[in-house]
Amino acid sequence: MDDEATYICDACGEEIVIPIDSSAGASQEYVEDCPVCCRASVIHVVIDKDGEVQVWAKGE
Repeated sequence: MDDEATYICDACGEEIVIPIDSSAGASQEYVEDCPVCCRASVIHVVIDKDGEVQVWAKGE
């Protein structure tokens, strides 16, 4: 599993790199401000049994 993943900001369209913390569980959801446009997004992280990571964001 990678230590980082990316998502596209729902507000500004920029690709954002985030660290992945597998110790937080296989399904994670949290709010984070975009470092480019400062708008809040709900970040969703899913880690499957093979360690593959899926990340997406939706505007808050």
